[in-house]
Amino acid sequence: MRSTFGTATVRLYRLVDAVGGGGEAETLLYGPLDEALILAASLPEHVQEDLFLATDNDVVAYLDLAPD
Repeated sequence: MRSTFGTATVRLYRLVDAVGGGGEAETLLYGPLDEALILAASLPEHVQEDLFLATDNDVVAYLDLAPD
């Protein structure tokens, strides 16, 4: 993710039922990266596996950014 500052505007979304190609994106938040990371961390692990963050120039899986 190229835009990594805390106030970068991101879209936090979940790919729902992505297996089999029939999934849809469920937007959870449009807002600052800081808030998106807090929200994502508060969700259950099985939901975190389906989360992605998008800026105007990149997309990354939440778990690739989440601390271990």
